Amino acid sequence: MEKQKVYIETSIVSYLNSRPSKNPITFGRQQLTHEWWKNRSASFDVVVSELVFQEASAGDGEAAQKRINFLDPIPSLAISENAIILSEKLIFGGPLPKEYSEDALHIALCAVNGIDFLLTWNCKHLANAMHRQEIERLVEMNGYACPVICTPAELMEE
Repeated sequence: MEKQKVYIETSIVSYLNSRPSKNPITFGRQQLTHEWWKNRSASFDVVVSELVFQEASAGDGEAAQKRINFLDPIPSLAISENAIILSEKLIFGGPLPKEYSEDALHIALCAVNGIDFLLTWNCKHLANAMHRQEIERLVEMNGYACPVICTPAELMEE
């Protein structure tokens, strides 16, 4: 049986490659992310995208290099014209604000490439129950299956 595909968004990469946070919520998310990576990631075909590489390259040079080194062996999706078109529809006809166009592009990249899950800790625009139905409706209205947008906690096995 073919493995399901999971796209890891930049917040996942950051949590896997940052120092333990003093904020208890962030620390808990870091721990869950490490647990998911250690115990569950091998159950999936893990992918990222050019966009994840771009976002991971930002910030402190040493930290960025650590993130890039982590990403290097992971297959990367190219940013296609179809993904850009779909992301624009998620912004201009949907729930995602224009100033967060990268979030729409993460969703669109998954949809046009047939990715099953979009793994993220971005709960403001991506893993957000208030936006989920509208995102799914717009993606499916444009002829694609919407990925399940979730956190590592939601993609753990019991």
